[in-house]
Amino acid sequence: MSHLPGSHFLRNLVERRSLLFQLVRRDFEQRFVGSAVGWLWGLIHPLVLLASWTFVFQVCLRIRLPPSEITQNYTLFLFAGFLPWLLFQETVQRSVGCLLDHKNLITKTLFPAELAPVAIFLSSLINHLMALAMAVGAIAFWGKHFGPMLLTLPLYMFLLGLFAVGLGWIVSSLNVYLRDTAHVLLVTLTGWFWLTPIFITKEQIPPHLLWLVRYNPMTHFVEAYRERLLTDLPINLRELGALAAVGVVMFVAGGLFFRHLKRGFADVL
Repeated sequence: MSHLPGSHFLRNLVERRSLLFQLVRRDFEQRFVGSAVGWLWGLIHPLVLLASWTFVFQVCLRIRLPPSEITQNYTLFLFAGFLPWLLFQETVQRSVGCLLDHKNLITKTLFPAELAPVAIFLSSLINHLMALAMAVGAIAFWGKHFGPMLLTLPLYMFLLGLFAVGLGWIVSSLNVYLRDTAHVLLVTLTGWFWLTPIFITKEQIPPHLLWLVRYNPMTHFVEAYRERLLTDLPINLRELGALAAVGVVMFVAGGLFFRHLKRGFADVL
């Protein structure tokens, strides 16, 4: 199994963990360089989104959750749902141009380009953990819930990371050869966002369109986050297995794709 991109990458990751740490630190620091409040923007951004979306969908459009939903608090429902999407979107969207950002290193040194999307995910994960801590506090205070199933959330973060990094490898390597990739990705993520039940539940989607949501991996990540944060429901092992399969397949496919296109990076960049 050592020839597979996943195992090869993990072995290299252990060997290059110091470089990866430096990339993560540099990425996180550069995002807030020159900012007056620095890393606090990692908390301000999700809070502003939460306030805006709550105002539009609950106050203006008067969206109400079905009685059968796991909570009737729309703000907490929304908060728990968009956290995994923000981590996924930020990782993939920022990965698309990461090889161009590191083109001097790629063309002049033996820089391991595959580490760039991983560093972006880990840097984004720092913001995600800060926002998640804020969500846990809000749910404990307003939702009166703080359960042991929270301890299983890192498992879902790991699987989401596999999925996002694998896709990040694909779009970043494609963007080296086809610069329209960034624009196509932006349009794709916009449509993907609205096909993920973040603002509404699956029960509120027309039955003939439900298949679009059911086969969307992000639907299940969103629902898993909500269940872990808002309830004490046990893990759905079938769903967890499906997410693990999707994450591993995307990770391996992305690794194969990246390895194939990587041969020409130095010439194109």
